[in-house]
Amino acid sequence: MLAGIWSDLADLVLPAECAGCRGLRLPLRQGACAACVDRLAALRPAPTRPTPAPVGLPDLVALGPYQEVLREALLSYKERGRHGLARPLGRLLAEVVAEAVGEPRPVLLVPVPATARAVRARHGDHLRRLARQTALRLRVAGWSVAVAYPLRALPRPDSATLDSAGRAAAAEAAFPARVGRVPAARRAATGRAVVVLDDIVTTGVTLAAVTRSLRGAGIPVYAAAVLAATVRRGRG
Repeated sequence: MLAGIWSDLADLVLPAECAGCRGLRLPLRQGACAACVDRLAALRPAPTRPTPAPVGLPDLVALGPYQEVLREALLSYKERGRHGLARPLGRLLAEVVAEAVGEPRPVLLVPVPATARAVRARHGDHLRRLARQTALRLRVAGWSVAVAYPLRALPRPDSATLDSAGRAAAAEAAFPARVGRVPAARRAATGRAVVVLDDIVTTGVTLAAVTRSLRGAGIPVYAAAVLAATVRRGRG
């Protein structure tokens, strides 16, 4: 139903570097070489869960682990200025949403908000771009989709300086509701499955905090959908 993710116009001029393997002088389709396109197309969305899972984390589906080609494509999009990758990555995220929701039904997408600093650093809100492309792909496939932005993001301390309890506490206060937007978001959520979108999940603390903020504003969350889940390695 949502096939043909990477089959659009060829990327003939720029960028010259593959977003997946960073190879040079390769024929590209939407920024990726044929080998990387095949690897990404082979990924299948599946339920995932960080261990331990934070309180309030909804059912969660990811396209694949945060490694290899998927990791490089996300880094190219977020950190290397490859904004054109929003289209193919948004289509991949649409696959994840479809898996999280099941049979086609009305959906409300709520991307995790970015701080003003992150938006400036990345020359735009990368998750808003992904959400728009995800919604577009689902609509083409016949889904009824709305997108809402009822939360804002406040600056948080560097997570590297915090323990797990500190990260949870910081996340809890980081996503207050935009009071003026909540009533419209509540109306949009009526009769729809609300799905929170993010690009990567590690501990799940951010998704859980966003979910609690939405529920506190009267917007129930059905599931969360992400492109990549960090593989946590045990100590050997």
